[in-house]
Amino acid sequence: MSSKLSLAQIITDCIQSSEQKRITFAEYMDLVLYHREYGYYSSHSCQIGFEGSDFFTSPSLSEDFGELLAEQFLQMWENLDRPRPFQLVEMGAGKGVLAAQILTYLKSHHPDFFEIIEYIIVEKSPQLRGEQQQRLEIFSIQWLDLQELHPGSIIGCFFSNELVDAFPVHQFILQNGKLQEIYVTFRTAPPNLKTQHSSQSLDIEILEFIEVIGEPSTPKLEEYLQLVGIDLTPNVYPEDYRSEINLAALDWLSIVANCLQRGYVLTIDYGYPATRYYHPRRSQGTLQCYYQHRYHDNPYIKVGEQDITTHVDFTALENWGKKCGLNPVGWTQQGLFLMALGLGDRIAALSYQQQSVSQLLKRREALHQLISPEGLGNFGVLVQSKGLTNTQSQLPLQGFITPVVF
Repeated sequence: MSSKLSLAQIITDCIQSSEQKRITFAEYMDLVLYHREYGYYSSHSCQIGFEGSDFFTSPSLSEDFGELLAEQFLQMWENLDRPRPFQLVEMGAGKGVLAAQILTYLKSHHPDFFEIIEYIIVEKSPQLRGEQQQRLEIFSIQWLDLQELHPGSIIGCFFSNELVDAFPVHQFILQNGKLQEIYVTFRTAPPNLKTQHSSQSLDIEILEFIEVIGEPSTPKLEEYLQLVGIDLTPNVYPEDYRSEINLAALDWLSIVANCLQRGYVLTIDYGYPATRYYHPRRSQGTLQCYYQHRYHDNPYIKVGEQDITTHVDFTALENWGKKCGLNPVGWTQQGLFLMALGLGDRIAALSYQQQSVSQLLKRREALHQLISPEGLGNFGVLVQSKGLTNTQSQLPLQGFITPVVF
């Protein structure tokens, strides 16, 4: 039996064993992406970067992304009066490319800082953890689960790049002015739609996952909307308006804030403030599925073989962070953030580098993609802090100094 069929059967079994023969979309998304054996991020289905087939990230475009982040971490260390060690906790490290860029650059350009760094990777996927360990074997790195970090044990920076967008989300819909939740159940195909599957050509019924509507599974959905200041009144929002609520992001941030004794939390992802995220005209939410560098909005096909993501509600992270003791430092776009850290100077310096024309053009294109307002440059960058003295909290971070437009 193929992994696709195995995962579909596992999800079906979960549905059958539930009291109402349905599961929340968040439970479905968690199984599809994170099942330890067959989930997208746990299997060889996950392909990241240009050598992959599904999507690419900023680190896979250019080493400059990691190098400029390294410069920001250096300033954070200096702002904190150079603690020893300075702990960098990367959450969701992909194939380890970003970690390699950061550590290689610091070893070469800031060896005093490199020597006192304690680099920790929090990675849920066994497959990706294995790839990270191979790529990063020359560095001293710890791999831990988030639950293995002790309260108040981190002095440094928690950071992530395109992590929160892949957390399982609850989906809701407005019907008759009431907040309702979208659940997942299944049905089998009619007999005339049965077909041949697997290399053994066994007759297998086609399982079709379908949505059903019901009362919210938890009052936390309403509480979330109150947290971000969204009132889904029927005279503003249309009938059947649907979107997502990322409760997992709040749980994650609670743990991070509890583990951070002193330092920063840096979150890079695509998303919006709540007023844009839940705009009445965005009536179908932000959920997208990625397969072979193409995207669509059907999460019920290619089960375990495609990525499923939603945009990040940065208002929720900021407001919940305050409740967890995190102070907002700044929020900006990735393009502005990288330009403030010196990306414009790197673009200008290309003209003086001894490379072939094709190499220069390729590198210039990669750098421009990092700041393009039509793509990666429009990502959000949120920094929060905890435990800083009054003097330290007043020290600006270079990435949030408005740059001169290049």
